[in-house]
Amino acid sequence: MVIAKRFQEFRNGFSATFWIANTLELFERLAFYGMKAVLTVYLANKVGLVEEAGTLAGLFSGVIYLLPVLAGVLVDKYGFKKTLIACFFIFTIGYFLIGLAGMAYGEAIVSAVGKKPYIIAVLLLTAIGGSLIKPCIVGTVAMTSREDAKGLGFSIYYTLVNFGGALGPILALQVRKEWGIEYVLIMSSVTTFLLLIGTIIFFQEPPVPAGTPRKTFGQVFADMLVVFGNLKFMALILIMSGYWLMFWHVFYLLPFYGTDVLHFENFELLETVDAACIIFLTVPMTALVRKWKPITAITAGLLVSALSWSVIGLFASLAAAIIGVAVWAVGEAMQTPRFYEYVSSLAPKGQVGTFMGFAFLPVALGSFGAGPVSDWLRTTYMQTNPSMMWYILTGIGLVCTLLMVVYNAVAMKSSTT
Repeated sequence: MVIAKRFQEFRNGFSATFWIANTLELFERLAFYGMKAVLTVYLANKVGLVEEAGTLAGLFSGVIYLLPVLAGVLVDKYGFKKTLIACFFIFTIGYFLIGLAGMAYGEAIVSAVGKKPYIIAVLLLTAIGGSLIKPCIVGTVAMTSREDAKGLGFSIYYTLVNFGGALGPILALQVRKEWGIEYVLIMSSVTTFLLLIGTIIFFQEPPVPAGTPRKTFGQVFADMLVVFGNLKFMALILIMSGYWLMFWHVFYLLPFYGTDVLHFENFELLETVDAACIIFLTVPMTALVRKWKPITAITAGLLVSALSWSVIGLFASLAAAIIGVAVWAVGEAMQTPRFYEYVSSLAPKGQVGTFMGFAFLPVALGSFGAGPVSDWLRTTYMQTNPSMMWYILTGIGLVCTLLMVVYNAVAMKSSTT
């Protein structure tokens, strides 16, 4: 009876649109992380942009995670369905144009524009479209979950995101080996085209509660001034940007390390370890640190993730690379939920939504920084001293951990005066 009751609550807690939105997100993440798994290798080895592959990939992800705050205005103005349709339409075109750069019949177009300008243009186009997905899906999850089931709703959302993140690179591996690396981009394009059709047919606009405020671009920029004026919050954002700078090397550096140093050609499998581990680790790690102060959990997660890179550097083997990424995931699962909790506590009364809207800023800043750093590490150390790359990343992580300790001491002192 208890199980039946829980199942009934689970079934009644969400509308049909909730499940449709989460299904769209699952396959969108599959397409995104499948493309992301091969992007740096594709740009370097297929397109020929060897020295700047990481920088360009960092630009792409940075823009995707930087623009959702502005994209929320478009959702308010045009609605969830129209914005989702625009997102998947741009994704479909963008992924195809990126893949075109690696195909024989795209050579004339790319040559006429120039490799680097062409790639920058199509990456930015794709990223701008991709930035629309976050506010659409997260907003739909919030509006289609019963009030007492919102926590479970976001857990389902986060789990499916990581399922897509784990499955995408695996599918990308199969496509790359069967047809070629450029066809991974075409796979992502076809997937998002099917999502476009699915959105048009199945997605229903979720009801917006009466009196829900709708932001304008002017209000968003005013919110930015409020956020940027909060020095305590901005200090936290900058420290955590260092954390995400480390994270993006799973996609910008690890694939080259796998192929060039470990001679492991199925490099996509290394990139799927983090998402696969997060699926199983988030709930138990959250339970483990639930009684810790948020700042303690954040600091401990930083330290664990920082040390994960030293495992790869010390042992220089395939097993060490897998273990290292798994250890990274432990740290990520420790700190990420508590980070968002801590951000909400920093927000002044009535501004929680504003501050939470900027909580993805470290992910964007980390990507912008990780691109050039990965290019420098790869071109400087990959052939001569590859372990040094991972020691340097460990050093960055230890500096961030130390800064977090200092931040906590200063924050505690300021709160008692």
